[in-house]
Amino acid sequence: MNILVANDDGIQSQGIHELVKALAVEAGAEVYVFAPDGQRSAVSHAISLRGSVEMRPADFPHAKAAFALTGTPADCVAVGCHVMKEMGVQPHMVFSGINHGSNVGTDTIYSGTVGAAMEGSIQGYPSVAVSVDSHSAEHFEYACRLAVDTIRKTGGSWDTDTMININTPNLPAEEIKGVRYTVIGEREYSNDIQLKETKGEVRTFVYGGEAVQYEGIPETFDVIAIQNGYASISPLHRDMTNEKAMELLDDWRIGK
Repeated sequence: MNILVANDDGIQSQGIHELVKALAVEAGAEVYVFAPDGQRSAVSHAISLRGSVEMRPADFPHAKAAFALTGTPADCVAVGCHVMKEMGVQPHMVFSGINHGSNVGTDTIYSGTVGAAMEGSIQGYPSVAVSVDSHSAEHFEYACRLAVDTIRKTGGSWDTDTMININTPNLPAEEIKGVRYTVIGEREYSNDIQLKETKGEVRTFVYGGEAVQYEGIPETFDVIAIQNGYASISPLHRDMTNEKAMELLDDWRIGK
């Protein structure tokens, strides 16, 4: 199986190296890496429509070939699919990650990791995003185990309109309670917009804050599963249509 691997933390990050090793060694896949040349977190599904993307070969253990790109995570997947075909290699699956930091709840909207996997879906390949719940992630074993198990159990045979979003706590594998199949929940942060400085009439703001801890909410939500020590697996669909709201449009009769 030929697998394209991208991420948003950059080609130098530990998470992508752990993932590529697991896919190549444990799953026996032929892995091709196309990753940003630096940090590109929280760029969502942005593409370099008004610019260009440079690509350079990179040394990468366990990869058949690897390249660092100046573009976004979605660029890496789009360009990577094109280049693999030029090389005479047919991609079978796309993996994005392992991200340092979870991508659950409404954070999935901002996530470059999820954006890269969504681009894989758009390109027509079964795609998986993998993340560990810490920006200082240390424990990748369980996330790698789930990535490999996804290949073994599915063979990449699902509707490519859907991508799989895997998140694990930043815990040793033996301390993770198990897996929950989840839907998207809410991800809120306390004091998320912070004033950095004021100079005259100019004020500078930064994003920050701590993730809100919830109580009394079932573990069928991805945010709660992670909070309670479980790994979360969610199917995400790129069709964002709110089918229930179609009836509201009939009631509102906008433009009619």
